[in-house]
Amino acid sequence: MGQMNWTARPWTDAELLECAMVVPDVSDTATFTFRAPSGAWFDYQPGQFLTLDLPVPGGNIQRTYTISSSPSRPLSISVTVKAQKDSIGTRWMLDHLKPGMRIKAYGPSGIFSFHRHPAKKYLFISAGSGITPMMSMTTWAWDSGEMPDITFVHAARRPSEIIFRERLEQFANRVPGLQLRFVVEEPDPFRAWPGYTGRLSQIMLGLMAPDYLEREVFCCGPEPFMQGVRDMLVSLGYEMAHYHQESFGAPVRTEAEAPVISDVVPDAGTGAVITFASSGITAPCAETDTVLAVAKRSGLNIPSGCTFGLCGTCKVKKTEGDVHMVHNGGISDDDIAAGYILACCSHPMGKVTVAV
Repeated sequence: MGQMNWTARPWTDAELLECAMVVPDVSDTATFTFRAPSGAWFDYQPGQFLTLDLPVPGGNIQRTYTISSSPSRPLSISVTVKAQKDSIGTRWMLDHLKPGMRIKAYGPSGIFSFHRHPAKKYLFISAGSGITPMMSMTTWAWDSGEMPDITFVHAARRPSEIIFRERLEQFANRVPGLQLRFVVEEPDPFRAWPGYTGRLSQIMLGLMAPDYLEREVFCCGPEPFMQGVRDMLVSLGYEMAHYHQESFGAPVRTEAEAPVISDVVPDAGTGAVITFASSGITAPCAETDTVLAVAKRSGLNIPSGCTFGLCGTCKVKKTEGDVHMVHNGGISDDDIAAGYILACCSHPMGKVTVAV
């Protein structure tokens, strides 16, 4: 590839890009760096995405990818992609897109950027390839020349699957204002892991970022992961007006397209009723009461320990109704599917019956 003739103009909404470099990362993941043959430079907000027109067998398809590079480095633009089992476009990129090839790109688009929500302190929370917009924003903060105040929380299946780990650690080694907090489902075999292990929880979040109430939160990952983060923050009293999210499955282009988040939030002014079936007691309460608290008020003894969803001592069977439960790992998904709840962190939503 010959030397580019750089011009003093930003890229347009539809630009032909030439692949300049492909850098493998973790398994089935790579960063593709592009330059504009026209010589255009790249102007966008860190955290935005672009759309690539990919010539897969059977006809071109368009796929959106978050930009993992930073506009503070405008001579090239990069996307970091991870193939899933059913990936078509991403699989084609990993198998066929090589330096020198040209594809059409549209963008930039998106409203997920800390440029839109300036704050003194940030909390980035991501999972899997949801780390890409956080990398873009962190690189911008690094390049700005000012000391950032970012707590960077990332969840992955294993340490070996943490995208950008080495680059982030290089940043953090030189600026104490960037604090990295990794949590994995399980360690890699025969490799020591000194970080957090398990499911991201309220307790972990409090240890990772004790001042989370003061931070502007940006979250990106699969919807179940983001749902869990929202539940944690709401239950911890966080002001959700300072929470922002982006799904790597369906990035949002404009404010008008942003989905309305209507999470279940227990309301102190809304009544509920809990029936303790084995004891023959029915007790009125509020949605903000826990099953454990109502049981104690009713003279019943549900064995309990930690009282914040960690130990699992207060597990009981729910036979009817719905509860809102935000736990800290004290109950398995199989138990939840079987109808069990942790009484200490379960809030009744309407009429509920438990086998106590």
